[in-house]
Amino acid sequence: MTSESAGGRPVNAQAGAALKAAALRLVREKGYDKVSIAAIAQEAGVARQTLYNRWNTKADLVLDAVFEVTQNYAAAIPLDDARDCCVVLEEFLTSIFSHLTADGDILRALIAAAQQDVKFQETFYTKFVLPREKMITIFLQRAKERGELSPNRNAELVSGYIHGAFWYRLLNRGTLDAKFARAIASDVFERSTAAASGTGALNGLT
Repeated sequence: MTSESAGGRPVNAQAGAALKAAALRLVREKGYDKVSIAAIAQEAGVARQTLYNRWNTKADLVLDAVFEVTQNYAAAIPLDDARDCCVVLEEFLTSIFSHLTADGDILRALIAAAQQDVKFQETFYTKFVLPREKMITIFLQRAKERGELSPNRNAELVSGYIHGAFWYRLLNRGTLDAKFARAIASDVFERSTAAASGTGALNGLT
């Protein structure tokens, strides 16, 4: 049975929340490579073994912390029939880009960690990348059904192009902003704004 604190919350839930908050705070302040497991446990006021009971590595813990923040603003793309799909995609990407920019160094560090640890690479992809790829694929399929996306476009491939565009920029420290979000959305939905500005997202990734 899980023990409870005086406030009625499970102790392990409190410890997990404290560890995620401490991990995110420290890596934002000092950088991923300069923060140790011991430092995170000390900052959270939790025994190191408690951390290892839930997470195998620092990367796993930091990913969970980042994922939790992401869920607060990008859990799903709204599918409001009254709204233009191009605008909805632009707003969704703008929100994502804001987070990617704020925590870009952390995400680049996690991607680097994934290249050194096959198990973590799978975790990173299945937990952080794949759900959003599927989310956008479903959204694009819905746009096709509404006649807003060309019936000749493959929703899954287009979703891959979208993610490839912004992950490429993230890794190369390129600009991720509302302008780029608008360029991607305009390119996907073949709107004249992208062609007029010459910023077709899938044609200019630098």
